[in-house]
Amino acid sequence: MAIRPILIIPDARLRAVADPIVEVDEEIKTLAKDMLDTMYDAPGIGLAAPQIGVMKRIVVMDLAAEGETPTPLVMINPEITKFGDEIQVTEEGCLSIPELYYEVERPSTVTVKYTDLDGKEVTKDADGKLAVCIQHELDHLDGVLYIDYLSRLKRDRVIKKFDKQAKLAAR
Repeated sequence: MAIRPILIIPDARLRAVADPIVEVDEEIKTLAKDMLDTMYDAPGIGLAAPQIGVMKRIVVMDLAAEGETPTPLVMINPEITKFGDEIQVTEEGCLSIPELYYEVERPSTVTVKYTDLDGKEVTKDADGKLAVCIQHELDHLDGVLYIDYLSRLKRDRVIKKFDKQAKLAAR
């Protein structure tokens, strides 16, 4: 079990685009396990590799509630192939923007295509909380944060707060 440090904004790696994974090998399987351990420890329901400073296209998530059997999901090179027409508004948070939650509008259904840990291609339809989580985590792979969907005023306020914290921590 390896719990890795989670990057916090304004770390520039959170704004970078992750590289595709060429092969599902032992290194990727270990990375997926470390990501799940890190996510569970945080605790969170999703984590993308760039959030731990690994610039690869892999995300993990588990929407099981406390007390339920864990249902970990690992997506390698995920890609949303279809967005539904209906929009839902849900409160989102992010392990890289700790302790802040904002309402975000996103499509309520998606279809995602990805490779699993066995190297198999999977196509999955998702709705509700899972659809939101998939969109949130896949955004991380392209350097997009959920605060990018907020008004400019709210986003600037969040960025300013974390810039200030980073400067204080650097002293």
